[in-house]
Amino acid sequence: MKRIAMLVIALFMMSVSVPVFAADEMTKEQKDECLLASKDCMGQIDTIQEKIAKLQGEINKGTKVYSAEELKKLNDKLKEANDLLDNLMKQ
Repeated sequence: MKRIAMLVIALFMMSVSVPVFAADEMTKEQKDECLLASKDCMGQIDTIQEKIAKLQGEINKGTKVYSAEELKKLNDKLKEANDLLDNLMKQ
């Protein structure tokens, strides 16, 4: 009897937690917080070219996903990454 009760409680706990994880994933797909605010960047090491491509992809999402202020921040980071790439190519 205890085993069945524990199983029911475990299943209930898992079913309650799944929507929370799904909601978190949806916002992560919409906004790349690592590029925008340097959050959740653990284990992400990109080349400059990859970072530029990611920034351009996020900027292309436009105002459907990002506010005007966030788009300006992404554009500034894109310009900074392009300048860094240009400086490295000159050397």
